[in-house]
Amino acid sequence: MKTSAINLVSFIFFISIMLFSSCQKDEIYELEINDENPVIEKTINGIDFKFCLLNEKGEPATIFEEEENFTFQFTFQNNLEDLITVNTSFVTNNFFEVTQRNNGQNIDLGKPYTGIWCEYVGGPKNFVLTPNAIGGVQCPWVTSGGENIHPFCASESREALNSGTYFTQFDLNFQYTIYGKEFKINNKNFKINFEFN
Repeated sequence: MKTSAINLVSFIFFISIMLFSSCQKDEIYELEINDENPVIEKTINGIDFKFCLLNEKGEPATIFEEEENFTFQFTFQNNLEDLITVNTSFVTNNFFEVTQRNNGQNIDLGKPYTGIWCEYVGGPKNFVLTPNAIGGVQCPWVTSGGENIHPFCASESREALNSGTYFTQFDLNFQYTIYGKEFKINNKNFKINFEFN
């Protein structure tokens, strides 16, 4: 009797762990190189998220000419009826990181900035968005050295990308408050595949 009780408890524990771990998996939003719409657009809990790469004309794209500069853009729009305050912690140290695919290998090329919040007095500032307001961040890959693009700092510029296949991705852990109550949108992975000809 004691053995079957231990087995039952062990079984329940095992099932609980399996259910918990399956709930924690990232939801992946991936944009392929030839997708018709070169923008990842997702509405989650009343907030519209958009992630794209902009060409030198400011248009969303996934195919670029060799050595063309491009800009990362991530925006979020408050479609709720209330004012929201967005915590800036979603901007992490691997935000807008680029990886090159080369003969089955992934080569980390880094990110277009050297630091976050480095010269802004008081550090990160929250985004306060009224209904329908849009917040976000963007940063070009090639910057002039010492250029700061809020909230990013670039003490040195990246080299333009050569012909090849690349991707950029980040895990979104987005926190916001409404009247002091905190909400979280976590475990969302945004990934863009792109190429240079």
